Amino acid sequence: MAAHLSTAIPVWVAAAIGALLIGVFAPTDEYLVWIPVAMASAVLMTFVIQVATTQKKGLVDRIMLSVGGAILVLAAATGVLSLVAAG
Repeated sequence: MAAHLSTAIPVWVAAAIGALLIGVFAPTDEYLVWIPVAMASAVLMTFVIQVATTQKKGLVDRIMLSVGGAILVLAAATGVLSLVAAG
């Protein structure tokens, strides 16, 4: 499980940083345009990390953990950014 988290946590952190950058730099009417870009970046980062590890065993589990966590992070960010844009 530690190997799974060591490849997932960098993706989660990158998704959180992407959401923070979107909140700071994007205009409020473009928040929902940039969140999918952050998710696509997280998916690409997941695959780059998985190719770099060169481990076959547990690949699907590691990818699911990384992408699933990024989805949760960006879903929470979408909720917060939607409240900010509405207020």
